[in-house]
Amino acid sequence: MSEPVDIVRAVDLRPELLPPPVSRQRLDELSCEIDRIAALVADRSEDADDAIRAFNAMTGHDYEAFDFIEYYGSSNVEEFAREAARPACLPVAGITRDELVEIVRRVLVASPESDYYLRLLEANVPHPGVSGLIFHPPEDLQDASAEEIVDEAVNLTRP
Repeated sequence: MSEPVDIVRAVDLRPELLPPPVSRQRLDELSCEIDRIAALVADRSEDADDAIRAFNAMTGHDYEAFDFIEYYGSSNVEEFAREAARPACLPVAGITRDELVEIVRRVLVASPESDYYLRLLEANVPHPGVSGLIFHPPEDLQDASAEEIVDEAVNLTRP
């Protein structure tokens, strides 16, 4: 008798679940502005708050001074610029379990788009700490599959 084989079924995501493309020019513009604001914040410049407000108005996000100082701790300026260039992730009507599983798979791949997919996942499941299920899972979810992570993320009855 042969060993059971896990069959990973790839799911094509609907266009509204895919990250919008960002041009190189837009990435470069936002990267320069992020670096400029980070320097203003680091220098405790009085101009920092105005620069952050203008950046938020330009991008439609709600960043704070902390975001500009700490971005390099978890990402690089290009990743931050890519996030800022895209609209905030919102819940998507009718998202399916299969789509959520595919989104988790894309987070686990650790690609340049992983941050986008993580924000998309956070916006579409009720679990308040879904990223922890992936990156700092409880003992019973160590080495969990994407399916198990999704099942936990949508099940809030767990003690």
